[in-house]
Amino acid sequence: MTHFNINPDISLAETLPSEFYTDHKFFELSKEKIFSRSWQYCGDTDVVKVPGQIHPFYLLENYLDEPLILSRDKTDRLHLLSNVCTHRGNILVDGNCIEKNIVCRYHGRRFDLDGKFLSMPEFGEVQNFPSRKDDLPGIPFNTWEKFIFASMNPLAPLHEFAGEMFSGMSWLPLEEFIYDPSRSRDYLVKCHWALYCENYLEGFHIPYVHNSLNAELDYSGYKTKLFRYSNLQVGIGKSGEDCFDLPNDSPDFGQKISAYYYWIFPNIMFNFYPWGLSINIVKPLKPDLTKVSFINYVWKEELLDKGAGAELDKVEREDEAIVENVQRGIRSRNYDRGRYSVARETGTHHFHRLISEFIG
Repeated sequence: MTHFNINPDISLAETLPSEFYTDHKFFELSKEKIFSRSWQYCGDTDVVKVPGQIHPFYLLENYLDEPLILSRDKTDRLHLLSNVCTHRGNILVDGNCIEKNIVCRYHGRRFDLDGKFLSMPEFGEVQNFPSRKDDLPGIPFNTWEKFIFASMNPLAPLHEFAGEMFSGMSWLPLEEFIYDPSRSRDYLVKCHWALYCENYLEGFHIPYVHNSLNAELDYSGYKTKLFRYSNLQVGIGKSGEDCFDLPNDSPDFGQKISAYYYWIFPNIMFNFYPWGLSINIVKPLKPDLTKVSFINYVWKEELLDKGAGAELDKVEREDEAIVENVQRGIRSRNYDRGRYSVARETGTHHFHRLISEFIG
């Protein structure tokens, strides 16, 4: 994989080669090398508010496609479990429900809400049974406030991936942020998942692609902060209106911050605006097809449709058009690798170095 090495000196570095985006083997390799070893956003704890509630879902559906269960047991503890029966592989739970136990409808195997095997009909003569292998496997997960993250095989703890966001936004009363399904939606984008992330990770294109957003942001003050497995882009407003009312102890106090854009490797975006939060999850489907889910939480309804957080659908459509154009261009026999702007593409360079690290 030396072909994927990215020079740590951005002034000398070249971008990922085009084959990463076009060769199906790298799309498949990324499942285990990148996505199963990083953390994925799974939703919020409101889906299992009371003991006995069970919420089935697929981790990164149609890519990792791992069937899981989020449950809350009778002691009010959360659990993240495999949704596959340890007897014959049947999917256990098909929809949200409230139950005392998890029961397989195929042959009646029963589990507690913490995944512990309880009973199995017609197994009286089976030797060395039950064992720990008959319990439902637990999946590594963690929470930040109400938000849930999981990983099949984490390379590092969640805090190493997203700790800077947890501490940097700890001043926000996230318990007051309310999920708004009317402002949440999915977009199908005809591009490789990494091209979509690259576009997000630099403000370089804003003056050229987003006229309305550029009217709100001070491009000269736009800045990127790099962390180990994440980064932060800070949007400075051109006026004091529609900006955050920052606490006195904030390192940004006195600045006109209109947006905090946090990215967590490889595909999670937490976009904080004065009105609330837009979580964007980039979901690979094919090497040239990606689903992007916008999951919006409203904090201050009176600030909706103002400032940098306004017209999110319009900004998304503009981003779609440009990255789909790149997808067409990157297949060209005349293109392989490009160079980075030292001033404006540190986030993209950082992203490419992480891809090289995880795959190589």
